[in-house]
Parts: sequence; structure tokens; C-alpha cells
Amino acid sequence: MPPTAPILGCVDPAPPAPLTVLLAAPRGFCAGVDRAIEIVELALRVHGPPVYVRHAIVHNTHVVADLEAKGAVFVEDEREVPEGGLLVFSAHGVAPEVKRNATEAGLRTVDATCPLVTKVHFEARDYAEAGYAIVLVGHAGHQEVIGTMGHAAGSIWLVETPEDVDGLELPDPDRVAYVSQTTLSVDEAAAVVARIRERFPNARGPRGDDICYATQNRQDATKVLAARSDVVFVIGSATSSNSKRMVEVALAAGAPAAHLVNDASAIEEAWLEGVTTVGLTSGASAPEALVDGVIARLRERPGGVAVEPLEVVAEDMHFALPAALRRLPMA
Repeated sequence: MPPTAPILGCVDPAPPAPLTVLLAAPRGFCAGVDRAIEIVELALRVHGPPVYVRHAIVHNTHVVADLEAKGAVFVEDEREVPEGGLLVFSAHGVAPEVKRNATEAGLRTVDATCPLVTKVHFEARDYAEAGYAIVLVGHAGHQEVIGTMGHAAGSIWLVETPEDVDGLELPDPDRVAYVSQTTLSVDEAAAVVARIRERFPNARGPRGDDICYATQNRQDATKVLAARSDVVFVIGSATSSNSKRMVEVALAAGAPAAHLVNDASAIEEAWLEGVTTVGLTSGASAPEALVDGVIARLRERPGGVAVEPLEVVAEDMHFALPAALRRLPMA
């Protein structure tokens, strides 16, 4: 009897291969963000709600919503806080005028400014007192930039690009100093600083890089992801400067595609067509729970997910809490 011919169309297709997720380390909360969130949570426990916070404590919508549910009230102006209220200054820092307004209004305050931002404030103030024209490399309108400029009012000029440097007209080209926003793209900031030093050869700069360690580390890890992934997802809010810079870094480092995603619900299925390897990381203000949510979302796809940790640099930094917290009366 002749062998039976196979019936076309009845052969079971091979199961889809699992999606590989390269999970970057370090990622997520930096020491400054950890400290700022802990300050608000401790203030709520010790003082009781409401605790007022000037501006978003960190630039992440999920963090802000969680703290609001616990009793934090976010305001954009310290004058919105009732007399006697407790006000926390956000991790991005504030200008001296804001602190004066709070004191004059009879507010109790706790400063959650990241210590690395405070370092830039000191640099700007010292340069201004020494009579230098200060060039601040940063993004107009960012809360950190607004705060830093307030520490050297009348002596500071903001630039974002090398071309901005070309247009500067400073009082004395031989007495120039520069500082930087802490959450910039490392490579882009270096290009602007190079132009500053080219145009003003005697320009003075900080002893160490103003770009914070966490920004540097996350961008370095993103570059490694970009070289090994078909698409890179950076978890972070659209208001987060460091998260947006990580997307730019991924694309500049050769990633075929890179997207900023606020959480798992933001991932579009079209972004995964033809993709076998996803690079996954998160900005310095993004909670780890959001990373878990994205991985869970990817596991729902046919074939599942194989998660591979990708540690680029070890990170172990902690900042002490402010003494003002210890002086709060028990609720």
C-alpha cells in the first residue's frame, strides 16, 4: 500500500521562541530619589497629613499619585500652603527666594533637595560671589535649572547647545565659570562644555562632573542595551529629564528603536513586531514595580519571556536624611 500523503495545512507550527529581555543594572531609583520619597513618607508618619510638597517630589506620576493617596498635597507655589503648614522642598531644589517666602509665611520646612543638586547650588553661589559670569548648561524651565539660577541671580546665563554658547555676550570673557544641570545627557553636556572652554579658554568648572553618578551609570547601561537589543524601553514619565535623555542616548548608541513608557499600558504591540530582544531599563525616578509590570505584560505574549540581567556597573550610594525630620513633633 502506498504511503499516505501528508495533508497540507495540518502540520502544527513551531511554537514561537521566547522574547529575550535584557534587564539593565543599574536602573530605577537613585539615592537622591530614594531619600526624597523617604522624607515625605516619614513626614507623613511623624507629622500626619497633610504634608505639603512644593512641586512633584520627583518627576514620576506613579510616585506622586501614591504619595497623594497617603496624604501629601503637591503645590507649585509655597504661598499656597496655610500658615503653620509643613512644606517639603522637592528633590530638584529651590531658589533662596522660595525659602524666604516660606519662612515669612510661618511655614515649617524640610529640604529634600538632592545633595548633588545642592552641590551645584554651592558652586553657582561661590562663583557669583567671586565675580564670575556663570554659564549654566541645562534645559530652560526645568525645576532644577530654575532653582540653580536663583542662587546666582544676575550672574548666570543659561545655554542648552553649543550654538547657544556662540551667542553669549558676557561682561568679562576672562572671568567665566560653568556648572551643569545634573540630569543631562553626558555626551551632549560634554559637547556644550567643550564649546564653552573653546570660546572662553580661562573658564573655570567644577572639580568633579556636575552630571550625577546615577545619570552617568544609567546612560552607560543604556548604551550597552542599545548595542544588543532590537528595541529599548525606558520606563519613566514624560516630565523626567533623565528618563528622556536615556531614550536619546539609546538611539544615539545605535538602538533600532527606543521608547519612553510611563508603565506597561503604554507599550504598543507594533513596537514588538519582528523583535527578538528587548532592552529594558528605567529612569532614576521610576519605581521598580513598573519594571515588574512591563515584564509581566511581555510574559503574556505567545512564547513567553526569558529575562537576562545585564549589570554594567555596581551602584551602592546612600544619602543621609535631613536633621529637620528629627525635630518634627510627633503627630
